[in-house]
This record gives sequence, C-alpha cells and structure tokens, in this order.
Amino acid sequence: MIPVSLLVCVLAGWCAVYLADTLLRSSPTHRIGYESWLARRGLMLSPFHVRWQTTIFNRLFAYCARIHPRALYLWFSSGLVFGVVAMLASVVLLVKTLQQTLAQMTTDNPHIGAQQALQVVVPGVNLPTSHLAYFFLALLLSGVIHELGHAVAALREQVRVNGFGMFVFVVYPGAFVDLFTTHLNIVSPAQQLRIFCAGVWHNFVLCVAALAFLFLLPLFLFPLYSSGAGALVTEVAQGSAADWPRGLSAGDIVTALEECPVAGVEDWNSCLSHLSHTPQTGYCVPAASLQPSWAHGRAFKRLDGTMDCCSNNSLTDLCFSYVKPHTADREYACMPVRKMVTGSRVCRGDHDCNADAGLAVCVTPSLQNQTRFIRVAHPPGTHMLFVGYPPHLQHAVSLTNFVPRFGFLHLDLPVFLETFCKYVFSLSGALAVVNSVPCFALDGQWMLNALLEATLAGVVADRQKRELMGFFLLLAGSSLLAANVALGLWMVTAR
Repeated sequence: MIPVSLLVCVLAGWCAVYLADTLLRSSPTHRIGYESWLARRGLMLSPFHVRWQTTIFNRLFAYCARIHPRALYLWFSSGLVFGVVAMLASVVLLVKTLQQTLAQMTTDNPHIGAQQALQVVVPGVNLPTSHLAYFFLALLLSGVIHELGHAVAALREQVRVNGFGMFVFVVYPGAFVDLFTTHLNIVSPAQQLRIFCAGVWHNFVLCVAALAFLFLLPLFLFPLYSSGAGALVTEVAQGSAADWPRGLSAGDIVTALEECPVAGVEDWNSCLSHLSHTPQTGYCVPAASLQPSWAHGRAFKRLDGTMDCCSNNSLTDLCFSYVKPHTADREYACMPVRKMVTGSRVCRGDHDCNADAGLAVCVTPSLQNQTRFIRVAHPPGTHMLFVGYPPHLQHAVSLTNFVPRFGFLHLDLPVFLETFCKYVFSLSGALAVVNSVPCFALDGQWMLNALLEATLAGVVADRQKRELMGFFLLLAGSSLLAANVALGLWMVTAR
C-alpha cells in the first residue's frame, strides 16, 4: 500500500496551496493584485495542478530551427519514420504487457512480473522514497526534451509557438508547448507528422544518449575513479546482518564472496545468485582440530528437518557436520566459526582436502535449507562472516564499481550519475512508448490523424469516413492503454 506519511504530505501541501489561492482570490483587498501577479508570471492554479507558461524560450527555439535546414529536415523526417513504427510497436508492446499482467494475476510465479517491459510506477510503493529525486528529475528532463522536439519541428514547418511551460499534477512534473492551431491546421499532413512525431523521436534519442553515457561512464570517470578491482561499499543498511563491528562499512572494497571473485557490482550480484542456488560449500580443517575439547554438540533436528548442534544461540559458534575419519559416520560439532574457516580452502568432500599437509577433513556448516554461510573478503580487513539468506545481504549493502583515486572525492557521485542515467533511460523510453499509442489526448492521437490523412486521402475520399475510422482506432488504443494502467495500478497497490 501507499505509505500514509507520503499521502498526508501530498494532501497537506495541496490543501495549503488551494486554501491560500482561495483566500487571496476572495479577498477584496488582494484579489486584483494577486491575479495580476499570477498573469504576469504565467501561473495558473487549480486543484492538484500548477501550471507555468512563458515566452522567454521562443527565441532559443527559433534559433535552433534555423540551424542547418537540410540537416533538420533529415532529422525530423527520421523522426517521422520512427514515430510511425513506434505507433505500431507500442500497440504490440501494450498487448503483450496486458497478457503478462493477466497471467500474473492468475499465478503466483514472480518471474512473470519481472519480465514485463512496462510497469506502472507509484512513488513509495514500487519506487523507493530514496529515489524520488532521481525519478522526478529524470521525468522532468524527459518531458522538456520531448517538448523541445515539438517546438523546434513546429518552427521549422512555419508553425508559430505561443509559449513553453511546465506543470506539476499531484506529484508528477511535466512540460508542454503551446502551438498556434491555425498554422498547424493549414500545413500538410506530412508536415504535421514531422511535428507530432518529434516528441517521441527526441525521447528515443535521449534514451540512446543516456545508455551511451552509462556505457562510457568508466571512461569519463577514469581520471578520478578506478574500476575493476572490486565493488566499493557506499552504504550499509542499519541493523542489517552486514552492520556490525566485523561487518562491512562505507569505503570497504569487496573482492570475493567465498571463492567467487568480485571485480564489480555485477560480479557481486552474480556471485550471490550462484551461492544461493548451489549447495553449501565445506572447509578443509585439520582432523586434529575435531577433538572433544572443541565442544562437540548433541545434534537435534530443526523444524525444517535440518540438523543443529549449537543450542546456546552463540554469535561466535556454528554447527558443522563432517564424516568421521576411517568411518562412514556423520558427526556434528559446535565450534568457533571464525577460527575454523580462517585461511581454510573450500571443499565438497574429504577428497578435496587430500592435498593438504597431514590428515584434513571437509567440514560443512549445518544450516537451514535456504540459509548460507558466506565469507566476504574486503582486504585489508578480516573476512566478514555472513549467515543468512543471500538476497538479504544483497539488499543490505549498496555498492558501486567506482573507487575514488583521491580522498576528497565523494563516494556517491558515480552512484548518482549511474542511477540518474538509468532513470532517464527508463522514463524517456516509457514516454516515447506511451505517447506513441493512438490514444485520445496523447501525441498518438494527432500522429494517427495526420497519418490517416497522408495515406488514405486518395483511397477514402470522404473525410468523415476517415475521421470515423480514426475515432474507432483511437477508442481501441485508449481502451488498451487504460486497461494496462488500471490493472498495473491494481497489481502494484492491491497485492
């Protein structure tokens, strides 16, 4: 469910804005001055909606529209082709997403939801509150670039731009351009298509730019940050299994999980996934260490059927199982875990320990089915010893691939750039897909109308028939998008 604190803050903020606006508009003393102040600044207020419009960017748009006319023609013509293809692709993608959502509603398989290319995002539910700044900044940037495309394309096609603006609806920011409708209606359908497709085209280009920047980020940061020597810890969740005196802390560089080397965040994730899906490894220890003086425990079964022999909930001891030398009997011993595994190599059986000097035995931690014992190497410190469910360790520790070369550099700068680029890529791509859908009130409506006029004018002479055809196509596209949004919201908030 949506966090109550977030709802309270949003509602309280909008109530304060609406109350102040109502009081000022009803005041005989301040009403005229307040309304003229709003008009001078291009502000419009309504419940849960604030809008700002200006003409200060018109000269910039006009300048951009005059840069190399031939190149701009090719640029926006490419956008036209992309827009038409994206319109068809968006419908296919929405149909597929709707099928996946319906399948997820009838099954408990979590992998079906993870495969969806499009998902409804609700702040505080499936969007971490710590990422709200990334989300809103990326959404605003994507919207501005989208409208910049419309404005420049319109001016190039001799359509006047009345102004540019931004708005906030509830919590979602956005942008818009106000085009002169008379000019827009008299240009040819092909010109209209270039104007209407420019927004989704620029969103696609922004996606590519964000992906390229993300791919080249190690090169851009190379003078200040190194990579490939391990995963740098930037944050450890307070109270988690990794947050203790011999755990991890910000600034540590993780180089290995057990025998799995870690050169970066991708290796960290893949190693944890591998360790969680493979049987628990053992450790080669001298047979002489397995003496009664090391507190052999009396084994007992846990509720899940696994064996335990440490009944005192010790933070330093762990139950190990092994095959007694020269016999086939399985024994259990509760022993000091750090002393047992420090410097020991991993094994799957006693035969893996035959190369060790003297008689060595392969001892294996006796743990619950999904629990694993993992040694986390972060030199020069001693190994962190983790006992638990591997995904818990993955969620408890935040890491980055980039290690500062100088002490004054902030650990979070590469994380900010990486995360922001990922959000720009995702949200700009989502805007391109959604605005391409032939749906009422979106770019897809005008793109479809212009496309029908450009292609069917010579086939279907009656304009009303073309408009009727466009209406039913828009109705189908709107229903498809509404179904995806409604079911997506239900899946996110109700389950």
